[in-house]
Amino acid sequence: MNIEQKLIDNFYSLIKFDTTSDHYSTTYPSTTSQIEFAKILAKKCEEIGLVDVKVDHNGYVLATLKATTNKPTSKIGFIAHMDTSPDFSGKDINPNLIENYDGNDIILKNIVLSPKEFPSLKNYTGKKLITTDGTTLLGADDKAGIAEILTAFEYLKNNPQIEHGEIKLAFTPDEEVGNGVTYFNVKEFDCDFAYTIDGGKAGELNYENFNAASATINISGKNVHPGQATNIMINSAMIANELLSMLPNETPSNTKDYEGFYHLTDIKGNVEKTTLNFIIRAFDKDEFENKKQTIINIVDTLNKKYNNLLKLDLKDSYFNMYDILKDNMDIIEKAKKAITKTGLTPIVKPIRGGTDGARLSFMDLPCPNIFTGGHNFHGPYEYVCVESMVKAVEVIINISTDI
Repeated sequence: MNIEQKLIDNFYSLIKFDTTSDHYSTTYPSTTSQIEFAKILAKKCEEIGLVDVKVDHNGYVLATLKATTNKPTSKIGFIAHMDTSPDFSGKDINPNLIENYDGNDIILKNIVLSPKEFPSLKNYTGKKLITTDGTTLLGADDKAGIAEILTAFEYLKNNPQIEHGEIKLAFTPDEEVGNGVTYFNVKEFDCDFAYTIDGGKAGELNYENFNAASATINISGKNVHPGQATNIMINSAMIANELLSMLPNETPSNTKDYEGFYHLTDIKGNVEKTTLNFIIRAFDKDEFENKKQTIINIVDTLNKKYNNLLKLDLKDSYFNMYDILKDNMDIIEKAKKAITKTGLTPIVKPIRGGTDGARLSFMDLPCPNIFTGGHNFHGPYEYVCVESMVKAVEVIINISTDI
């Protein structure tokens, strides 16, 4: 089995399906395409020879590779998500394979993928890259993870002389809209611990992530003819502008490393009504609570000024998995060992985001995150390094066979 070619074939077959999730849907999964994709993945699992293959009514795909040893082993799971981000089109993806990247600008439709703007490209001179054609995202987040898990499981299935315990996979919907494991049955998955395969650069290992919340603010105004508006009109869009001016200048583009942020994801409105949607992020618990309180205080201040025209809906989304994983460092060490065995140096860094593993860790399934080899997710500049994808497969195999 040629792992590299199998990976490319798997990846290409997966990204042709549009599985964009939808923030505003009231169904689960948020899009029907994810259910159809789940059925396709289940068929692939059966073709590999996995057992107990299942797609439940929520769209979760589960499958098991039987143990090849009678030695006592931990039950290990590997998890990736099926949906792609609604931030950019995931329809009609046409991947662009660069066999031997020369280190220069990559000319795509309407855009240029340049190492001047994306310095990470400088690390891949001479490597094999898969990019977008410039009109869609690529879908490496997280179909690279799915392809890597399927390829690793198939390799182990085809080589029964390699000893390993029972290992399981799960593919989840709606991770990109914060609902990836809302209905995930941890008891049925029946693993001692798991790893999400949903990261970036080769060698990366993540066991810290943001604490996360969402905030929706609805502002009511009063619209009358502007020629007769004196002391009557209340412009909700102007109040929204005032609200934004009161926030600290802690946006994603102004923060890095362990710094948290407020991110205005969208705003829609007019004189009569304006809605703002934010996400709030912080690694530190106290900072997280302070950021939420800042939003509350701003809304309270404006409500006093404008006679309660603002309504705030503030919800926690997920929490920093380090609070759980700090007491399960043996599975972190297992991952470090597996990464080192591939010839890579483990790169331990916090996720400036979240994964399904963050919530699963608080559902009694400790679940750090491992790299996929992808970069620039959620947009047309997305790309993945094939050699890094091969390393991810090796890591999955190394973890599974470390008995």
